[in-house]
Amino acid sequence: MPNHFHFLLLQKVDGGISKFLSNVQNSYTRYYNTKHKRIGPLFLNQFKAVRIEEGDQLLHVARYIHLNPYTSYVVKSIDELFEYRWSSIGEYLTGNPNLCDIGPVMQHFKNNNAYKTFLSDQAGYQRRLDGIKHLVSEEIS
Repeated sequence: MPNHFHFLLLQKVDGGISKFLSNVQNSYTRYYNTKHKRIGPLFLNQFKAVRIEEGDQLLHVARYIHLNPYTSYVVKSIDELFEYRWSSIGEYLTGNPNLCDIGPVMQHFKNNNAYKTFLSDQAGYQRRLDGIKHLVSEEIS
């Protein structure tokens, strides 16, 4: 995404995700600041995290992350999404993981094509949800 990123992470030690994301943000900030001869922070806020409690929630989050470039119109079509180089989606669709452990998500699908179908079938729904999210208030009166 042009202005944010998503990770789906499994924490193996207490505080591991916080430490990992701190290292990613600090390293990228040092790189960017050096390259562009600037100083100061790049990231506005601490990261947001949601604890995943069950398999359905895992699938929802994986779907949300993989469809996010399509939902946000960074890519125009599903076919373009499946070729989008700034996503891990290719690892899931080819079954050739390079960086990701695709097992926890893919164990819920018969094969890679079934996951691709799942994403394709949910793409329109996710775009509709994104279009109405501003109507939902997190405050309860």
